[in-house]
Amino acid sequence: MSTCSIKLNGIKDVTRFVNTAGRCPCALQLVSGRYKIDAKSLMGVLSLDLTRPVRLEVQNGDSAQFFDEIAPYVVA
Repeated sequence: MSTCSIKLNGIKDVTRFVNTAGRCPCALQLVSGRYKIDAKSLMGVLSLDLTRPVRLEVQNGDSAQFFDEIAPYVVA
């Protein structure tokens, strides 16, 4: 499993991220506190507190291209 922190600033970022996640063949989850949601679900992502970075968990597969595509949202 690979993990990183991401920050989504506004609805445009959320929409772009979910569209990119939808094309990824890997299982993707966003974790915020005790909540863990499917990163491919627009409604799920919008239900999180996006004022702070959230942890992205990538499972099952090669995700190199996906990480290249979401690079603008990755925070240290």
